[in-house]
Amino acid sequence: MELRHLRYFVTLAEELHFSRAAARLGISQPPLSQQIQALEEELGARLLHRTNRRVDLTEAGRLFLVEARATLAQAERAADIAGRAQRGEIGELKLGFTASAPFTVTIPKMIFAFRQAFPAVHLTLQEMTTKQQLDAMTERRLHVGFIRSPVYPTMTPELKALELFREPLVAILRADHPLTAGDPTDRIALSTLAAEPFVMHPRAVGTGLHDQITALCQQAGFSPRVSQEAREAPTIVGLVAAGLGVTLLPSSFRRIRVEGVAYRDLADQGAMTAMWLAYPEHDLSPAARAFVDLVAAHQPVAGQEH
Repeated sequence: MELRHLRYFVTLAEELHFSRAAARLGISQPPLSQQIQALEEELGARLLHRTNRRVDLTEAGRLFLVEARATLAQAERAADIAGRAQRGEIGELKLGFTASAPFTVTIPKMIFAFRQAFPAVHLTLQEMTTKQQLDAMTERRLHVGFIRSPVYPTMTPELKALELFREPLVAILRADHPLTAGDPTDRIALSTLAAEPFVMHPRAVGTGLHDQITALCQQAGFSPRVSQEAREAPTIVGLVAAGLGVTLLPSSFRRIRVEGVAYRDLADQGAMTAMWLAYPEHDLSPAARAFVDLVAAHQPVAGQEH
């Protein structure tokens, strides 16, 4: 039994006239009669009473009509679901993000735009470090991720990274630190922090910032003396407020309101950090592909975060 046999029967049951039913179906009457007869033979039941003047449904035909309509409706629903899934309109998207991502302007807007465009996609958000995200994507536990550094030791050829925007790193100091005197818009040189103790993420956490900050300090002529480590950026800012040292973080963390700290822009060239969208280039689910396409459309050229 094929779906077309059910469509033929349902159309004939609605018209109760072979010629009109054949016209609706776009076929001639003899093939329609042959297909209905073949359906009855396959079922072992008479579905129609035929006379020279009219066609009526038998009791078996009336009951079969209910099930035939339900089967056709389910088949149409299955085809619709398959099509929507292929277009990325339904399914699941597992999205990773670094701790700083929610503090940016761009990334929440991108996620909101995707939610508006694809409301039926189940979105699972997971806060993870850059290393954790890259590992999870390599192991197919994560579809896409917002990361801080695409040049990470665990970055594999299967993963691709799209630069979204760049933002400056800022120095965070106690509000009473001598370097905070003067105009708050004044920039400070990284070299002026050479003698300061630093509060930083542990390198093993894999945030992507540790190595970058270390490299920038070395370019400025010193190696940072780490006095305290903390895994979470808000904790790091709190430890700065407690007088345990200074730190460098992306400027988006200015949105963290902690009493007793001051933010200062850096005068050093290259004191920037970038946010990237990473994903497996050749193994994207339709929903993940839709997300990547949406992000690329909203961010065609990497620029500075505002």
